Amino acid sequence: MKLIYNDKEIKIKECRSFISRLKGFMFNDNIDHALLFNHCNSIHTFFMKSNIDVIMCNKNDVIMCYYNNLKKNKVIFPKKNVYKTIELPVDYFDVKIGDKIKITA
Repeated sequence: MKLIYNDKEIKIKECRSFISRLKGFMFNDNIDHALLFNHCNSIHTFFMKSNIDVIMCNKNDVIMCYYNNLKKNKVIFPKKNVYKTIELPVDYFDVKIGDKIKITA
């Protein structure tokens, strides 16, 4: 799968199982792809080794919230109307609230 935004793309892996959703990028030194969490409107960055960017979208893949360079040991509390959350490397995209992302198979 790929995440596409403004003609730039990154490989994205969907976290479906309880363990993969719990772990995310915890304990990971090399973040070279993105993670997709469907039905997710909050996250934490406990046990992370590096900072991340976080994109939160509604059901239509419109960006509702964006966190740039989110530090470890932080919590993003539940956000209204957010349906999916994407974690990715810092500064990979130059994101604007209200824009639409595309996820392809």
